[in-house]
Amino acid sequence: MATAATDANVTDYTTKQRYSILISAMLGYILDFYDVLIFPFLLPAIQKSMSISLTQAGTLQALTLFGSAIGGALFGTIGDRFGRKTSLQFTIALFSIAAVLSAFAWDFWSLAVLRFITGIGLGGEYGAGMVLFNEAWPKRNRGLGTSVLQGCAVIASSAASIVGIWLIATFSVEWSWRIGLLTGGTPILLIIFIRFFMPESKIWQQYNELRKSGAVKAVEQSQTTPLVDIFRHGLARQTITALIWMMSYMLCYYSILSFIPSLLLRDMQTPGDVVRTTAILLSVCSGIAYISNGFFNDRAGRRMGAIVPAMFWIGSLIGMAIWGHTLYAGSKLEWPMFWLYIMFGIGNVSLAVNGVWISELYPVGLRATAVSTFYMAGRGLGSIAPIAVPIAASHLEGGLLSGMIAVALPCAFVFVLASLLLPETLGRDLSLQQFGKDQQPGFEPSLMESAKQPG
Repeated sequence: MATAATDANVTDYTTKQRYSILISAMLGYILDFYDVLIFPFLLPAIQKSMSISLTQAGTLQALTLFGSAIGGALFGTIGDRFGRKTSLQFTIALFSIAAVLSAFAWDFWSLAVLRFITGIGLGGEYGAGMVLFNEAWPKRNRGLGTSVLQGCAVIASSAASIVGIWLIATFSVEWSWRIGLLTGGTPILLIIFIRFFMPESKIWQQYNELRKSGAVKAVEQSQTTPLVDIFRHGLARQTITALIWMMSYMLCYYSILSFIPSLLLRDMQTPGDVVRTTAILLSVCSGIAYISNGFFNDRAGRRMGAIVPAMFWIGSLIGMAIWGHTLYAGSKLEWPMFWLYIMFGIGNVSLAVNGVWISELYPVGLRATAVSTFYMAGRGLGSIAPIAVPIAASHLEGGLLSGMIAVALPCAFVFVLASLLLPETLGRDLSLQQFGKDQQPGFEPSLMESAKQPG
């Protein structure tokens, strides 16, 4: 019998199930993001070890991010068609195995191919975990929950900076980057936990039962694939805006984060322990900001949860243009880049609303595709940052920092504009029944009528 969904994300999960989903999503995201963020710390060693150019080194990072865009679309579709849990297991297995194999690369091209495959695997983890979490968590504090989940980025960032700097200082040029890439294979152990302890999304299971029973036959006749359908049924404008929103975020983010280690350690000759301490303090401040933004966007709305932190971004980038070339002179408190770097990190928490906002914008049959595709398409565009920033720097006075700002600052303004254009979704229910009542664009009311009838 097909039954109506009555706020299934609140009533149908035990506390143990909800927290197993939270733990799985947190660990998956931490290990995913760790692999992305440790790579910039390893690039100088890779460049020396393989005798490759700076452009080739940047291309390795670009290929990882570009692969993420492909993986986001691929595993998002798998998540909508075959389940969030299935998608999550496959994506973790792929990026773990490819990360380990990357450590044994013998030249530029072998490493490039393996990092591209790693990126494909990385692309699916975020969407599967984030959507499953949102479908299981009570809507009254969904924004806080996703902010905590997104805030795990600061754990990943801290771990990447600590491990990356330690490896470079402890091991030879040849071994430091290989050991660093080997650590990216640890998520393979998470699959065991997911397989035995994490439940599948009950909202997706209800939808899938209706689809299998033929109750959604009329709907599916007008469907192609989720990746195409997010542009159909009145969703095209929203989808394009959301893509621009996420792409502008990622290009701004990676224009700074991909180069800040090289800027501080190489160009500004900042002591390694100062950079490490700054990164740790940045993580603490960002963690507090993520949690605060969770409470804030659950009350003020998703739009304000994106725009307010983005103002810190803009202020930080303008400050870098004015004071960013000042070298460290013995006191972190008197060093402008210390405060500007932390200020930029606080701006990063505008991403905290991404998972919940996109999940609330799309119906169950398109939700994983939308969340994965937008996030990883953003990463894909972010993949041009390692190429665009050096090109901009070569044409500007001020070197690397000027190139970083020239790419990042316009993107920050575009992000704010796109945030103003996306619909507000605070309080929206993710259940099948609620989408039927709200006449959500892109969702067939006949599906909900089928769900209300005895099967």
